[in-house]
Amino acid sequence: MVMGVTVVGVRGHPVVVEAHIGRGLPSLTLTGLPGAPVQDARDRIRPAVESSGLEWPLRRIVVNLSPGNVRKDGPGLDLPIAMSVLAASAQVPGDRLARFAFAGELSLKGSTVSTPGVLSMAIAAAKAGLEGVVVPAANAGEAALVDGLRVVGAAGLADAVRFLRGAWDPPVAVPGQPQQARHDAVDFAEVRGQAQARRALEIAASGGHNVLMVGSPGAGKTMLARRLATILPGLSREEAVEVTQLHSVAGLLEGGGLVGSRPFRSPHHSISLPAMLGGGSGYVRPGEVSLAHHGVLFMDELTEFRRDAIEALRQPLEDGRVVVTRMVGAVEFPARFTLVAAANPCPCGYEGDPKRQCRCLPHRIQLYRQKLSGPLLDRIDIRLIVPRLSKKELLGESAGEPSAAIRERVEEARARQRDRYASLGYPCNAQLPGPVARREARMSQGAHEVLAQAVDALALTGRGFDRALKVARTIADLTSAVEVSADHVAEALSYRMSLSEGSLARAG
Repeated sequence: MVMGVTVVGVRGHPVVVEAHIGRGLPSLTLTGLPGAPVQDARDRIRPAVESSGLEWPLRRIVVNLSPGNVRKDGPGLDLPIAMSVLAASAQVPGDRLARFAFAGELSLKGSTVSTPGVLSMAIAAAKAGLEGVVVPAANAGEAALVDGLRVVGAAGLADAVRFLRGAWDPPVAVPGQPQQARHDAVDFAEVRGQAQARRALEIAASGGHNVLMVGSPGAGKTMLARRLATILPGLSREEAVEVTQLHSVAGLLEGGGLVGSRPFRSPHHSISLPAMLGGGSGYVRPGEVSLAHHGVLFMDELTEFRRDAIEALRQPLEDGRVVVTRMVGAVEFPARFTLVAAANPCPCGYEGDPKRQCRCLPHRIQLYRQKLSGPLLDRIDIRLIVPRLSKKELLGESAGEPSAAIRERVEEARARQRDRYASLGYPCNAQLPGPVARREARMSQGAHEVLAQAVDALALTGRGFDRALKVARTIADLTSAVEVSADHVAEALSYRMSLSEGSLARAG
């Protein structure tokens, strides 16, 4: 009996691999709900065993993968299947087999190949109480991120066999170096003007709020969004492990180290629904909403995205997770991200612009705005207009406030939120459920009155009410205020712009 691990979603599930060698024509049969990638292993494992100088039994071989109610996908079961056959043919001793989990893809020459999802496999092995894992040498640094687990990085099947026979003492695996995103090339100091947009993004970073920026082409929407990553607080250890697991499952982890900074994903507007939410034939991979987990999902030219891809954001924006359903079952991925979207006010981009005339017919503008549904907009906390820069702002030489200074205020505000919600388990205001947000807001009497007036004046829904309250709480945190005042609520309500009432034209 050999212990393997399969990855379902982002979690590893232990798999018991048993092989039986009996009478019959030479063959290899896999049972226990193997997926197509696992079935392909039948044609890889025999050449890998023979190329490693080992003997392949010329008899009928049946390999069972237990439990039988969990679908096994991905190439990571190559190594445990090969080890189970070698154990059944008495080519490896069984004393160490039960103490280690095996994971990794094999080439036809018997060498191990870098395999997605090894971090999740190692975490599952540690939770199962195993002594260690045997993984491809290319993934040893990734598996070594799990504390208290012995990691054997095998360059090939022959190394794994030599280790089990006691003929090879592998070197101690060292965790890979933390991976840092390349945000150093940009800074908020480069942004000219746009005081309101800068303020809104600071609030968004401080409370984890979603943002929609609308403005004419060249107003600086994309420039502002790309600099949001430079003011976000650092990842905690737990958050970094979650992000690293997702990137590992997606095959995007390089060097085997923890992802050290918050992700910033910017998909093209032609993206398909499976690429946005996750999916694939057979092996289900995380989509962009999950790869942006604990980070930023930037959707430039939001109205150019497919309608189904935009509307699919509703569940992750509300629940912080996405469920991908297939015939074989449902797979869940975490998707707790900050959405930052940018859009033009009309098809030509100049509706409401004081310098350029809009040439769009009214019905075209109406159809253009209808691409963004009310339920989706209701889930966006901050909606603002980014105006055209003036000549003075464009030609001015004074630098704006640098990202480092803004990030200090953001981190202080996040620290206040962590302390306030320490017993509740919420890291920031945006993630609070509505009832909790109302209980923890600590509003003054004046704030209550302003918010009550806004319910009728702005036709706030229950969700809109809660989101305005959360933004106001974040604004209060930026000023170290214990109570949410009327001014905090007023500023929060000023960011709830409507796209369907001609407000773009009035703002111009």
